[in-house]
Amino acid sequence: MGDIGIIILAAGGSKRLGKPKQLLPYLDKPLIQHIAEVAINSNCQPIVVVLGAYRETIEPYLSDFKIHIAFNKKWSEGMAISIQCGIKQLQKITPHLDGVILMLCDQPFVSTNIIHQLVAKYRSKNTLIVASEYSGILGVPALFDKTLFSEIMNLQGDIGAKKLIHRHHEAVLSIPFENGAIDLDTPEDVQKLSVVLYSKKWDI
Repeated sequence: MGDIGIIILAAGGSKRLGKPKQLLPYLDKPLIQHIAEVAINSNCQPIVVVLGAYRETIEPYLSDFKIHIAFNKKWSEGMAISIQCGIKQLQKITPHLDGVILMLCDQPFVSTNIIHQLVAKYRSKNTLIVASEYSGILGVPALFDKTLFSEIMNLQGDIGAKKLIHRHHEAVLSIPFENGAIDLDTPEDVQKLSVVLYSKKWDI
């Protein structure tokens, strides 16, 4: 049985937010550290964090974590290149990958349990993709079988995981992750998260 690697996509410029979302405070730490801890505690290996914009600012916050850093110097050209950068780095680290989980750096409610569910369903059902389901859509975190790597390497522009999920919909299984709908793209999103945390509406 091969490895399940993780790619954390954290290269974006946070244009709508106006500051690095990766460093937003969450549970008394920068958000990127929380996401990295979730990945590490899942026991999936290897773990690659793809950085781009703000690399020099963000990288020191990850120096004590058992992860690998990949630098996407073309981060402004879209998410596809960041995913490809992560795949290349994983393949350099190990030739024994069964699949890869794509994670975003701005889903604060992602948990190790979600990652465990993705892997368990993938191992038991022999499918190409296991995605998270929230707000009536399928998205990330999502696990992709290694047979899709060549297809991933041909993606272009700002096309990410959802394109592959749609293209292979007949081979997609899902797990529930309603809190996955909460991400942090705008100041309004951050304000909503503050309200949610204050009200303790979600179990974190």
